[in-house]
Amino acid sequence: MEFRKLGILDAILKVIEEERFEKPSEIQTKAIPLVISGKDVIAGSATGSGKTLVMGSAIIQESEKGQKIQSLVLTPTRELAEQVARALKQFSKYKHLDVAAVYGGVGINPQIDHLRRADVVVGTPGRLLDHLERRTIDLSHLKILVLDEADRMLDMGFIEDVEKIISQCPKKRQTLLFSATISQDIDYLVNNYMNNPIKVSAEVYVDPSKLKQAYFEVQDNLKFSLLAHFLKNEQAGLVMVFCNTRKTVDFVAKNLKSAGMDAVAIHGGLTQQRRTRQLEHFHSKNAYILVCTDVAARGLDIKGVSHVYNYDIPRDSKEYVHRIGRTARAGKEGKVLNLLTERDHDNFSNVLRNNDVEVVKEETPRVERLMIRRDEPRGRGGFRHGPRRHGQGSHGGPRRHGFRKGPRSHDSGSHEGPRRHGPGSHGGPRRHGFRKGPGSHDPERHSGSPERGDSRSQDPRRHGSHQRPRFRGHHSR
Repeated sequence: MEFRKLGILDAILKVIEEERFEKPSEIQTKAIPLVISGKDVIAGSATGSGKTLVMGSAIIQESEKGQKIQSLVLTPTRELAEQVARALKQFSKYKHLDVAAVYGGVGINPQIDHLRRADVVVGTPGRLLDHLERRTIDLSHLKILVLDEADRMLDMGFIEDVEKIISQCPKKRQTLLFSATISQDIDYLVNNYMNNPIKVSAEVYVDPSKLKQAYFEVQDNLKFSLLAHFLKNEQAGLVMVFCNTRKTVDFVAKNLKSAGMDAVAIHGGLTQQRRTRQLEHFHSKNAYILVCTDVAARGLDIKGVSHVYNYDIPRDSKEYVHRIGRTARAGKEGKVLNLLTERDHDNFSNVLRNNDVEVVKEETPRVERLMIRRDEPRGRGGFRHGPRRHGQGSHGGPRRHGFRKGPRSHDSGSHEGPRRHGPGSHGGPRRHGFRKGPGSHDPERHSGSPERGDSRSQDPRRHGSHQRPRFRGHHSR
């Protein structure tokens, strides 16, 4: 058995045999011998590459039941925390380790009870800081600290939060960092909080030869109709449709359902219970279309995705690479279809300029304009005005006298109970003036009307300072 050659603990090997894993992935082959020998490791790896077994090999080897919290895994989102916790529970079942998942959007008291007996904790920065402030978590016995999807965690504005958590960990520890990209902030963490780390990386998980990328020019009022046309006529497995805002996610998902297609929506404005229910519905194959924001999709390992649709082109060009990495995996073919209206051109230009991608222009098919459901009245210019209906806004719930109610907006976890050092914001704590600027912490929230100008700041007609770029039929960078 190839896994045995890596030096993995027998208790883990037994689970690997039961799960019928055939052979280790590239990142597992390179990193597991290093982590079980106690080295600090920086692993370049994407979601779905097998990194959980890498961290699990060290965590399960070094942790013993009933000896306080010995390992901590930090993740950017609730879903990833749940996913990693489930995997660690499975891999450690013959050592009987108690693994606690800690994140916002759910009650804090059951977590407090669980933390008293936990051996391993997986959680989001916001809720972990809550527990540290309440003194309901003790990290003084920690042996291993893992920063999972560190680049995304820092992109979401968590660097100060991560540093606060690290400051509560023993200096003598093993630190593992997993990241798809190495940014300046990542270098800062490495230089300040890791001990002679060894870098390993795996080849891109997506097979470029199996991936077809195309873009289609479409009028704004036909964009949804074009998406529905493709979904009805393309032979597809599971499908992911990416939007830039929660409002657009809800708009697309509701109208796809009205058109008779099985679609579920995932974004940070949903309660944790509803998000979990939606994902279970999708994974059970009862629905084959997942409409989501980048923030909500981070860390979700979804297998069998044949098509990725960019209903909106991402504002951050790096997100495009993460999106297309969802398909053409493990030797399977995949398609990425970009739907471009005039307001998408600036973002699309950035994608082509900043990434080594090959996107071909294809002729837009003639489509019938579908009737579109709108749950709010539209004001002048297509934007909505007037009072919001219950649950229909893009900001997590109805407004009352200027206050926001309902689940907090950030995917990493909302906070129950009073703040001790300030009110916090959007589920990731922004204490002591750490917010990096307006809008930087919650990329999902800024939205306009889905079909008539999602992003006002991106519409060149509103500012008169941008000309519409002209795209040729073939792009290669």
